Amino acid sequence: MVGSPRRPAAQCRRALPRTAGIRGLRLRRQALFAAGVRGGRGGPGGGAGRPPVAPMRGAFLQDLSWAEAAEWLNRGAVVLMPIGALAKQHGRHLPLSTDYRVAHALARGLAERLPLLVAPIVGFGYYPAFTAYAGSQHLRAETFIALLVDLMTGLIRQGALRLALLNTGVSTEAPIRLALRQVFEETGVLARAVDLHQVGLGARREVVAEPAGGHADEAETSLLMAIAPERVRPELAVSEQSAADRAGVSPFYRTGLLTPVPGAPGQFSASGATGDPRRASAAKGAAILSAMLDELTAGLRAEFPEAFPQAGD
Repeated sequence: MVGSPRRPAAQCRRALPRTAGIRGLRLRRQALFAAGVRGGRGGPGGGAGRPPVAPMRGAFLQDLSWAEAAEWLNRGAVVLMPIGALAKQHGRHLPLSTDYRVAHALARGLAERLPLLVAPIVGFGYYPAFTAYAGSQHLRAETFIALLVDLMTGLIRQGALRLALLNTGVSTEAPIRLALRQVFEETGVLARAVDLHQVGLGARREVVAEPAGGHADEAETSLLMAIAPERVRPELAVSEQSAADRAGVSPFYRTGLLTPVPGAPGQFSASGATGDPRRASAAKGAAILSAMLDELTAGLRAEFPEAFPQAGD
């Protein structure tokens, strides 16, 4: 999974042959560019040791001009709208941007497989369970719903008739359903949505010791180890109570509020994580990520067969 470490530009220049003339300059530029690709420039998961970036069949909306965006929309492209928090606590060992990075990796993987248009990732949402931890950002449910409705109806007015939301959260599920209903009632467009915790379950059961770990757990930490290993601090990972620990003890469920304060209302978690992320590995994350992409690709093909015709159709 991990490529060669990125070398500083000065070292690359010293290692290059000093060939005279235009050909030498071209060779030097090509070698510097290759070093940059091995370093994984571009995207939120960039950094040292990233693998080369695969070509895409799809496109990211923010990388296009308005005229190019119009061409995609006029062709009836499926617009994928990822939802992943830019600032939501994931324990001491993972960055606040964990969900955003997972959303980007999945969107990128789908754009490599399918000719779809990826809308900018919605980086803020309804995440009330984590506000006790510094840096976590949260929108009220009505604000989040209004944000999604405005984004979707804006795209629909510009010609997007096939919309799919990729949701990486859990507390966001109910607001998303209400937003989809409102968009349908206002525009007649039936957008789809998928909740990530329902995808790749088979792979999780196969490779993860605690499939129902909780938050910033073995599975989620493994995903980020595969996507952005330089952002994971495994030495800070600790094991805390998980949903699996409570299974069979009580039929009641909780609102999901986590707190770092002992005795405060909610579920106490000193680190902000639940489950045992110490068992995580990049290999487990790669297996889960691959399974997720397979299932999401199949799901998008099933939902939008006219946009993604298969060979022989």
